[in-house]
Amino acid sequence: MIRLKKIAVLTSGGDSQGMNSAIRAVVRTGLANGYEMLGVKRGFKGLMDNDFIPLGSKEVSDILYRGGTFLQSARSEKFKTKEGQKKAIANLAERGIDYLVVIGGDGSYKGAEVLHQQGIKTYGLPGTIDNDIPLTDYTIGFDTTLNVVTNAISNLRDTMSSHERVSVIEAMGRSCGDIALQAGISSGVDAILVPEVEADIEGIAAKLRAGFDRGKTHSIVIVAEGAGKADEVAKKIKELTNLDTKPTVLGHIQRGGTPTAFDRIFTSRMGHKVIDLIKQDISGVALGMEKNEITYHTFEEIFAAKNTIDSQLYQIFHDLI
Repeated sequence: MIRLKKIAVLTSGGDSQGMNSAIRAVVRTGLANGYEMLGVKRGFKGLMDNDFIPLGSKEVSDILYRGGTFLQSARSEKFKTKEGQKKAIANLAERGIDYLVVIGGDGSYKGAEVLHQQGIKTYGLPGTIDNDIPLTDYTIGFDTTLNVVTNAISNLRDTMSSHERVSVIEAMGRSCGDIALQAGISSGVDAILVPEVEADIEGIAAKLRAGFDRGKTHSIVIVAEGAGKADEVAKKIKELTNLDTKPTVLGHIQRGGTPTAFDRIFTSRMGHKVIDLIKQDISGVALGMEKNEITYHTFEEIFAAKNTIDSQLYQIFHDLI
C-alpha cells in the first residue's frame, strides 16, 4: 500500500489576520493534490510537545474570515536549543511528516531554516502585521491592520476636532514604519514618525502650532512604536506648542478583526503556490508577493536582504501635507 505523503502546518510568533485563511488554503490545496494534512498546535512548542491534529476540509471550514489563528501560537525559548530541535525533529519523523509549512515572521523563519538545515523540508509564509519581511511587498495581515488603524484615526479625528486637540497615535512597528506611513497617508495626518528616519520633533511642533494659528481645529501625528512612545511624543509637543495634546496607544487591537479581501486572496494564492513547490520538491524557501506575482526566495536570501521603507511613499506624504 502506497503511503500518502504528509504535510504539517503551524503558526508561530505574533498572530496576524489572514493566518487562518492561509492554513485553509494550504490544507485544502494539499488535500486536493493527495497529501495527508496535519496541524501543529502552538507553533514550535507544539512540535516539541508532539501536539499534532489531523486537518481535513471540515476542520478548516468557516475560518477564512476569522482573525487570529485557530492552531494558536506560542513563543518557545526551548526550541532555540539543540535539545529542543532534536525533540521536534524526532516527533516529525515519528509522525512520518515529509514537509512543514511555517506561517510567521522573522523569528519563525529562523526556526524553519534551522529545521531545513537538519534535513526537514520547510516552507515559510510571511505572517506578521508589521510588513517587515524582506523580498515581499506585503505580509499576511498588513492590509487588514492598515484598515484597522485608518479607521481608528478617523474615529479619533472626530473627538480631536470637537475639543481642538492634537492627537498622537502610536501604531505597531518596532523596526518597520510601514503601518504608520501608509495609514498616515491614507488618513491625511499632519506628521509621521518612523524608525527608518530621524524625527525632527521641533520642526513638527512648529508646523502644528502654525496650523492652529491659521485656524485649524485639530492635528494628528502618528508614530511607529520603534520611533517613539506616544506619551513621550505628546508631552514634548505640548511643551513646544502649548497645545492640548493627547496620546493614544492602539496596541493589540491592531492584530484583531476579520481579514480584508486582499489578505484572504493573498493568503489563498500563497497557500496554493506552496503546494506547487512541494510537488516540485523545492524546499527551504519562503513565499511572498512582488509586483502582484507570488514569488519565493531561500531563507538565506531573505536573511541577507534588508527591509527598507518605501522612500517614494515617504516623499509622497511630505509633498501632500
